[in-house]
Amino acid sequence: MTATNPFGFSSTAKEVLGGVDLSGKTIIVTGGASGIGLETTRALVQAGAAVTIAARRSDEAQTLADKIASETPRGSVHVRKLDVADLSSVRSFVENWDEKLDALVNNAGVMAIPELQRTPEGREMQFATNYLGHFALAIGLRSHLAKANGARVVSVASVGSLFAPVFWDDPDFRFIPYDPLLGYGQSKTACILMSVGITRKWADDGITSNALNPGAIATNLQKHTGGLRTPEHLRKTAEQGASTTVLLTASPIIDGVSGKYYDDCQQAPVVEERGNGPFKGVAPYAINEGNASRLWDMATAMLGVKA
Repeated sequence: MTATNPFGFSSTAKEVLGGVDLSGKTIIVTGGASGIGLETTRALVQAGAAVTIAARRSDEAQTLADKIASETPRGSVHVRKLDVADLSSVRSFVENWDEKLDALVNNAGVMAIPELQRTPEGREMQFATNYLGHFALAIGLRSHLAKANGARVVSVASVGSLFAPVFWDDPDFRFIPYDPLLGYGQSKTACILMSVGITRKWADDGITSNALNPGAIATNLQKHTGGLRTPEHLRKTAEQGASTTVLLTASPIIDGVSGKYYDDCQQAPVVEERGNGPFKGVAPYAINEGNASRLWDMATAMLGVKA
């Protein structure tokens, strides 16, 4: 840790935003009503932000939003329906957004779906949910992010990125035998590469972007893996898991920082091999600028857009 960034493994989201005033800031958190997303939303609202929870189950999200609103006199919290795996839902969300946007937090996700599933467009479900839908969302909201003159796009990635690069010739597992962890790893590598791409392509709009590993937190995300298996001393609470997200979303500590990957509130080192655990760091392929450009072109072709 450095003197300018005193936060680490045990820090909570509330601690990271201590003394930070987010009044007047507008932030979207996808999947912001469960797991670390809920704690991300809570901390941002408590710091004074107007947070919109973008959620597939909007009724359930509204109940939690009402609870957060009752807990703090600061900020505000709203709910809009969004299924990031459904591109028509993404388009509808974007078309109905008419405010400047200070931060987009790509938090919603799925993990290790046991059997191969594809969207109506033919995309593998983890790639579609964790990455492609969020990429489409960011592209659709770009003009609103640009209005903020200093907006941030934050993607929740994972140490799962150490398990797979992007499978350029077969991202949808039409030839490669499907493996849940490989699908998850590919999608999280793509999330990191999205931040690298945004850094290169949207800098003139004043938009920065970083990705993160929240750590090992017991949430509904592990429903397909039999629960969290990380040793207890390496686990975090949801409040601790949200700390790196809110650091990248709203802390002045990282003003101007972009295209990086963070772990435990610190910039993660580049590692040359995964090892046998505990898994830390970021693979070279996940931050490679050439890979970021290649993925950008592949994704825009999949979406049929120019960006």
